[in-house]
Amino acid sequence: MKRHFDEELAELKGELLRMGALAEEAIAGALEALKKLDEEAARRIIARDEKIDRLDVAIDDKCLELIARHQPMAVDLRFLAMAMRICAELERIADLAVDVCQRVLELAGRPLLKPLVDIPKLARLAQDMLHDALDAFVRGDVALARAVIRRDDEADQLRDLVQTELVDNYMSRDCTSAKRAVPLLLVSRHFERICDHTTNIAEDVIYMVEAAVVRHQPEV
Repeated sequence: MKRHFDEELAELKGELLRMGALAEEAIAGALEALKKLDEEAARRIIARDEKIDRLDVAIDDKCLELIARHQPMAVDLRFLAMAMRICAELERIADLAVDVCQRVLELAGRPLLKPLVDIPKLARLAQDMLHDALDAFVRGDVALARAVIRRDDEADQLRDLVQTELVDNYMSRDCTSAKRAVPLLLVSRHFERICDHTTNIAEDVIYMVEAAVVRHQPEV
């Protein structure tokens, strides 16, 4: 019975990683669509979100089924509880990639207000953080999870740089630039929020491995 349960947990982990890979692809695709103001690419990312939504529901149902059938305790119960939380974070990350694509549709047909410098850095940081958080999940690597959490400050700083530049150098000097500046402000917020959700995944990994709650703690 325990061997069968372990096999089911391994399958569940595989489904979570599949969902994570789709979320990573959505972030990368959203950034490329933004850089090229590619409406078709943006619409493809938006359409693919349904696949992630279906995985979200299926993984949640599987976790509840395993809890009901096996009544796990200790580390197995923590794994299933955190799997449900991580699933929710991945679904929200994918939604935020869709939000970026919605901003692309708003901007399409007009030249970008300015060359993109810090927004791509922020998007790549989000990709790297998510990749490392999922790697920490697979390996049960608390040190890597803590490293992901510490990088969230970098995301905040990049978002602030984008917002300061757009407001001070463009919107405050020319109010007509707002239609092109506001979507970029929102994009920076979307990518920064992806980093926040990725940080939550890293915190969930720490709880899964050590049963230690690190949410809302300034030092991890």
